[in-house]
Amino acid sequence: MLVNQENKSVPAVSFPVRINDEWQTWSTDQLFSNKKVVVFALPGAFTPTCSSSHLPRYNELASVFKEQGIDDIICLSVNDTFVMNSWAEAQNAENITFLPDGNGEFSDKIGMLVDKSAIGFGKRSWRYSMLVDNGIIEKMFIEPEVEGDPFEVSDADTMLAYIAPEAVQKANVSLVTKPGCPFCAKAKALLTEKGFAYEELALGDTVSIAGLRALSGRDTVPQVFIDGKHIGGSDDLEAYFS
Repeated sequence: MLVNQENKSVPAVSFPVRINDEWQTWSTDQLFSNKKVVVFALPGAFTPTCSSSHLPRYNELASVFKEQGIDDIICLSVNDTFVMNSWAEAQNAENITFLPDGNGEFSDKIGMLVDKSAIGFGKRSWRYSMLVDNGIIEKMFIEPEVEGDPFEVSDADTMLAYIAPEAVQKANVSLVTKPGCPFCAKAKALLTEKGFAYEELALGDTVSIAGLRALSGRDTVPQVFIDGKHIGGSDDLEAYFS
């Protein structure tokens, strides 16, 4: 049975990490002392829910968390440092610190190491999130102990609602852009001014011209989507807010 660890200290663990082709050792004291840190833990890098929802949303809302006094956002998984580094690069998650709990020591000590042998994973972390203040676990959101891989309470929005309900993102925003586009810069500035975090999709990289036409019926950028609804370009976005 998973046990909530609120009001306890984070376990003392050292993590071997590979940074710029050199080995380093990160300690929990280094990661958590004199800081407010959000941690979200998940079963494995590159797995579907982790890559499509859990990690991207924390990365997307990182600036909002920072405004609320959060010093760092840590993604923890029972994977080695090479896997975590590759995942970080693939996800373009520059706002997240990737913490490889390769031996599962931290996950075990915090009571969140579970057996996923049935799907060939071996021992992995259960999915959860926590707010750590100067090394003390203030709040934990632990996914319900049911079969499979539930994802209901450890998400970024739930954590943000706990830390600062008034700062909760009211909508999911995505926009297709391309480098050097002044209208894209205008749209992004307007979204930032209105307090909206957004996911930016690069034309020709993440989205093709054909894909953009299929999504929006247009082949110009930016194209903005709010809660799945197509808003349009920068002028359309300005009209939307007015």
